[in-house]
Amino acid sequence: MKNILAFAGSNSSTSINHTLVEYVATHISDHQVKVLKLSSYSMPIYSEDEEKNNGFPGMTLGLKQEISEADALVISVNEHNGSWSAFFKNSIDWLSRLDRNFLEGKKILLMSTAPGQRGGLSALEFAKKVLPRFGGEIVQSFSFPSFYTNFSQETNEVTDETLFLGLSEVLSTFSQQIK
Repeated sequence: MKNILAFAGSNSSTSINHTLVEYVATHISDHQVKVLKLSSYSMPIYSEDEEKNNGFPGMTLGLKQEISEADALVISVNEHNGSWSAFFKNSIDWLSRLDRNFLEGKKILLMSTAPGQRGGLSALEFAKKVLPRFGGEIVQSFSFPSFYTNFSQETNEVTDETLFLGLSEVLSTFSQQIK
């Protein structure tokens, strides 16, 4: 049994990416999954001056520790203007300054969702290119389109059968790849 850390790259209190992460976490049965809210790790906007004058925020150290204790990660990135959010980028900036290879040895299930038909695909593709620079290995990815049409927040269920089957297959493959 592996330890999986799951989080969304969003600081929204109503994040649909966090909802997707929570849903996925409940559907991984053969591993231990810990879900965290990245917004709990408050960090100032990264700058060299901030780092030089004040060092690393304690929250960066705490988040790095959470990541280092995990065998694998489930990350769902939200999309802002065709890329991941400034909030998530800031988290990555701090973590990469603390340790350039902060994702070393981590297998990652990378996801995204959005209200639109592309499901945050631009942010997902961007993350697939960037996260391996820090040592992570993207072993599975999934874009969940039209979140409000294809997911019931009342029943916490995927309502589109094709998406349900696709996501189930990705989760099964991910679980096998991290054993």
